[in-house]
Amino acid sequence: MLIVYHNPRCSKSRACLQLIQEAGVPLTVIDYIKNGLTLDSLRAFVTKLGLDAIVRKNETLYKELHLAEADEVTILQALIDYPQLLQRPIAIVGEKVVVARPPEKVLELIHD
Repeated sequence: MLIVYHNPRCSKSRACLQLIQEAGVPLTVIDYIKNGLTLDSLRAFVTKLGLDAIVRKNETLYKELHLAEADEVTILQALIDYPQLLQRPIAIVGEKVVVARPPEKVLELIHD
């Protein structure tokens, strides 16, 4: 089963879902903007991808919160409080996790 952490307002996230649907792969979509993020899921992303890979550092909010100087705990809490700072989409199959940017990167999980 493929799981995608999805932001419906993100064109890359929507394109990723379209690729998965066209491939006919069973899918679970998690709208993390609507439903929020958990510390456990974020820690799992950090373990697999590293902290830098999951944070949108170019966002104005990231800069306003001075997260460049923050420790991991503070950044993870910021992602919980402001889920729009999560890099997206994040796709998961079993133990494999990718940030699907570009969206075609999700095909690596599907065909692996």
